[in-house]
Amino acid sequence: MSAKKKILLVEDEADLAELVRFNVEREGYDCRSVHNGTEALAEVRRARPDLIILDRMLPGQSGDEVASKLKRDGDCAAIPVIMLTAKAEESDQLVGFALGVDDYLTKPFSMKVLLARIAAVLRRVGLAESSDTVTIGPVSLDESRHEVRADGTPVTLTTMEFRILKTLMVANGRVLDREQLIDAVLGPTVAITDRTIDVHIAAVRKKLGGAAFWVQTIRGIGYAFREPSS
Repeated sequence: MSAKKKILLVEDEADLAELVRFNVEREGYDCRSVHNGTEALAEVRRARPDLIILDRMLPGQSGDEVASKLKRDGDCAAIPVIMLTAKAEESDQLVGFALGVDDYLTKPFSMKVLLARIAAVLRRVGLAESSDTVTIGPVSLDESRHEVRADGTPVTLTTMEFRILKTLMVANGRVLDREQLIDAVLGPTVAITDRTIDVHIAAVRKKLGGAAFWVQTIRGIGYAFREPSS
């Protein structure tokens, strides 16, 4: 029997935290809850979870701060994060995705939807864990290790940035539109804007440094990973 997936819930509303924890554990996961950002960061380092459910509005360090610190840490950047928030504006969602979170759920939310999102995120992570290494030009991507190198230099990407880069590299020069990228990295049931993909593409380019020009914008269509024209 495989070990239970470990989920860390970061939620300061005690009643909601208990309700989520009960339902998550009933679904077969091992769920531990903490109530602020400081506890969350300490718990991640004490017992690395397979997924984090992170409230955005927390006492002390906000969920945004916690997500930012996790995604900048090479040891934690690959841990998927589902952010819970009362903010439903598109701009708020863009901030969350720019920080590297993998999914975004607005309060109040359906417990069934949360559980479906957890399963979907963990399934995508599982599909990415293969032993294949893709190397095109100066960029090498190792799925099993969640490692990327550009011109031999390690590059730290968030989970979503990694999946976008992997999808483009596996396409082997084919042009993918934004909808295809959204379906590949989040699934067809998750509604986000095209702008979210653009934000992540910009972040990937910045992190690739001198190899950034391999991620090409095909105006009016989408993106491709291929050798820049001289």
